[in-house]
Amino acid sequence: MVDDDTDILARTIYGEARGEGLGGMKAVASVVMNRCRIAQQYYQNHQCPHPLFGGGSPASACKMPWQFSCWNAADPNCRIINDVDDSDPVFSECLHIATDAISGALTDSTNGATHYYDRRSPIPDWAEGKEPCAAIGHHLFFNNIN
Repeated sequence: MVDDDTDILARTIYGEARGEGLGGMKAVASVVMNRCRIAQQYYQNHQCPHPLFGGGSPASACKMPWQFSCWNAADPNCRIINDVDDSDPVFSECLHIATDAISGALTDSTNGATHYYDRRSPIPDWAEGKEPCAAIGHHLFFNNIN
């Protein structure tokens, strides 16, 4: 049995990057953990959760509204990530990545990114005029979004 943070982080990795290979899945985990770090600092300074990144836990960061599309109720991935289990080898790998990320054993390949998008999609408003800090698989990563 895995804890809630590990399970939700693994489902987020699966929903956002299951087709991106190991490097892409690890990069999404790093983004979540970077958000957790910022949210924890924010909480210390403001005594309330970060408005976009949550309360500092991976589960909170993953499930903040409109942050990771795989958790949006209308997204087809939402049903997929809720139904998957560890008999799926890719999800099993996501569980390992999530465990490593939460334990601090995962190296951040995103240069501290807190945002990303699939370069095959239209450029989101928040990325207009911004320089990506990493490109991994189909995702462009950003560490300069306010």
